[in-house]
Amino acid sequence: MASELLFRSDAYLKTAQARVLAVHEGGIELDRTIFYPMGGGQPGDTGALVRASGERIAINDTRKGGTIDSVLHIATSGMPRLAPDEPLTLEIDWPRRYALMRLHTALHVMSCVVVAPVTGGNIAPDKARLDFDIDMSLLDAVKIEHETNALIARAVETQTEWITDEELDVRPDLVKTMSVQPPRGAGRVRLLRIPGIDLQPCGGTHVKNIAEIGAIRVLRIRSEGRRNRRVEIALVD
Repeated sequence: MASELLFRSDAYLKTAQARVLAVHEGGIELDRTIFYPMGGGQPGDTGALVRASGERIAINDTRKGGTIDSVLHIATSGMPRLAPDEPLTLEIDWPRRYALMRLHTALHVMSCVVVAPVTGGNIAPDKARLDFDIDMSLLDAVKIEHETNALIARAVETQTEWITDEELDVRPDLVKTMSVQPPRGAGRVRLLRIPGIDLQPCGGTHVKNIAEIGAIRVLRIRSEGRRNRRVEIALVD
């Protein structure tokens, strides 16, 4: 079953109304959701589903289901007995989500400072990192931090665009990540554009203006195997 992914059009929705499609061992499917499912290095959202009675069902993870646009909301204390078509109020853990949005967008900006193939990445509420296929001698923490913050200070509005699978096939230069490929099968691929800075496929959640990121700091740079060089960052605040 497919859900309407509300976070794609508005990543700032903190609450929404939805109805139950089905309850599986793996999670709760809804007809629409503001919860981002884990993917592309970004963890799934947490929060709560609130029944009409006021009962709160804590959600500790959100994952992709077995089909395109299928989302599973994983309850903390096992799967509750919910009736099909039952109305629910959705509430995400907004401070956690907003931190993820800021850090995710910061990685897009940093990927334009460290110009090298991206071999991996991960985002947590308190820090994020990208792995690059680059010689360690070319990575300088002070330089990366300074140049990333200088780009953030431009206060550019981010933009969402869509292209077809076929259009992406003829633009392989858009894909920076070697380890994660854009999801295909729906006929179109979502792009994040930061005008004058970055353009690449990404299905995650991002801030409206890169100024919202604030300043970042480089926590550390280290070698992670023969090819991977890891740059880890955090928000200054």
